[in-house]
Amino acid sequence: MAEEKKLSQKTLNTTFWRWWYGNLTCFSHEHMQTFGYMWAMLAVIKELYPDDHKKQEKIMETYHPFFNTEPEIGGIVVGITCGLEEARANGAEGIDDEMINGIRAGLMGPLAGIGDSLIVGTYIPILLGIAIGLAEGGSPIGPIFYILVWNITEILFEKWVFKKGYELGGTAVDVLVGDQATAFRDAVMVLGQVIVGAMAASWVSISSPIVIAQDSTGADVTLISRLDGAFPGLLTCAFVIFAWWLQAHKNMSAVKVLLLYVVIGFVGSVIGLLGS
Repeated sequence: MAEEKKLSQKTLNTTFWRWWYGNLTCFSHEHMQTFGYMWAMLAVIKELYPDDHKKQEKIMETYHPFFNTEPEIGGIVVGITCGLEEARANGAEGIDDEMINGIRAGLMGPLAGIGDSLIVGTYIPILLGIAIGLAEGGSPIGPIFYILVWNITEILFEKWVFKKGYELGGTAVDVLVGDQATAFRDAVMVLGQVIVGAMAASWVSISSPIVIAQDSTGADVTLISRLDGAFPGLLTCAFVIFAWWLQAHKNMSAVKVLLLYVVIGFVGSVIGLLGS
């Protein structure tokens, strides 16, 4: 009976770090993360078939088709295929190129949606909001905080999902795209929207010096005081929603929106519409 093949921890670590560092290696619109994925899996294939170069070449062709997902949570797909390749090398039935590519193709879309909404759309903005607050007044604590916290948490999370993917193998599909996972993702998305809204209200402040009347004591009554009396932060909210509308419906990049707001702020302050 042939000895059971088992991937070493060294190979698994090599595969993880290759994916973490090189998932966008040789990036192009035609292949995107394909070559980064192949580079990560090369260590696995070499260990499972150390003396069979023809077999190595054939197995590596499995990973040539297009692949693209959110990189951090996408580490679980790499872990899954490590487990599947280990099982295939040990003669497990039903694991072939078609089965592995079916799992890769079936997971990359849902995981991209999960990762983009939870990590890119929620976690990163929260970290940036905290960092911006810490950087107030030119303090270097803000960027240092973001660099350290993002890298530490991102590596720990990606390492964890990679390990879980390896342990679960093909059974991870049900865990990742089932009803419970969808409900959890929707709940976190709502939480993220609430947090981002709160951050906008806390960190964005837009005022106007326009005077609309005088009170009984002769003091000026400003437009912003009336607006805030009816809806606190209404002008700020309007500017935030307008920025979202430009990006979501007019396909303007964040940089273009920022430049537009710089112009609006400058012109508004010069003619007396904006400012304190």
